[in-house]
Amino acid sequence: MSKIKPSKGAPYARIMGVGGYRPVRVVPNEVILETIDSSDEWIRSRSGIETRHWANDEETVAAMSIEASGKAIADAGISAEQIGGVIVSTVSHFKQTPAVATEIADKLGTNKAAAFDISAGCAGFGYGLTLAKGMIVEGSAEYVLVIGVERLSDLTDLEDRATAFLFGDGAGAVVVGPSQEPAIGPTVWGSEGDKSETIKQTVPWTDYRSGEVAKFPAITQEGQAVFRWAVFEMAKVAKEALDAAGITADDLDVFIPHQANERIIDSMVKTLKLPESVTVARDVRTTGNTSAASIPLAMERLLATGEAKSGDTALVIGFGAGLVYAATVVTLP
Repeated sequence: MSKIKPSKGAPYARIMGVGGYRPVRVVPNEVILETIDSSDEWIRSRSGIETRHWANDEETVAAMSIEASGKAIADAGISAEQIGGVIVSTVSHFKQTPAVATEIADKLGTNKAAAFDISAGCAGFGYGLTLAKGMIVEGSAEYVLVIGVERLSDLTDLEDRATAFLFGDGAGAVVVGPSQEPAIGPTVWGSEGDKSETIKQTVPWTDYRSGEVAKFPAITQEGQAVFRWAVFEMAKVAKEALDAAGITADDLDVFIPHQANERIIDSMVKTLKLPESVTVARDVRTTGNTSAASIPLAMERLLATGEAKSGDTALVIGFGAGLVYAATVVTLP
């Protein structure tokens, strides 16, 4: 018989507050067209993107995260000292170690919170949310800060016609805390590593360091393959998340998919047969694809504009490099 005492966590977990940070510089398609042979009409028709934000030297991964996190903590109505865990999802923090989460936890004023980074690309927010939920229910933390943050402008090849217009920078954060009723549903997540070559970094850092390649590594993708996978396979995953939560599309108030491409979003809405009453996040139009930051940034904007409200039931799904994915149903803070 085990001598280990059972954990004393909360019965459930919920998102309590959300915050976002978008860099000051707004970059229209006209700037992108300076380095690729395309047109504003082509970019909008292919992706829905009109503008994106690019960070300056001061808007580091840590700095943007701290700004977004401060807003989320205030929105949750708690103090930074109450945060017991900080989870940061990013692929664009260029120090392998230490984790940027430790710097963020310290500068926010947490009381030596557990802090770590994860790398799950555009599904990273969903992965972090799931880990935070587990920490709270297990009892290892009362409040956990989940941050999605990217400076993808640093990993963008501005001469690559297929990707130069896609990526933006920013940070989104949520505070996850205890709940007396279910407010974060079961997560449907996974990976398809056999397709990992469809979205990847062009070359390893070691090739650049050794001088084998002169061009700084960037993100590249096989657009059509990614589109087909996202539209057909991720709609199935989204449906599984609804089933796992015990609801149907008719029960939804809000749909917040990863903001990769508006054509993908439109196709998923159609495949899932979402009612017209469901509010659909379309932050991609003015923010671009911010990978791990895209879902919390879109969530923050919907709540700030009043398009979504506290207590709404939302389906969130992230998908990207790996190929990894994560979908769940949440109650909005």
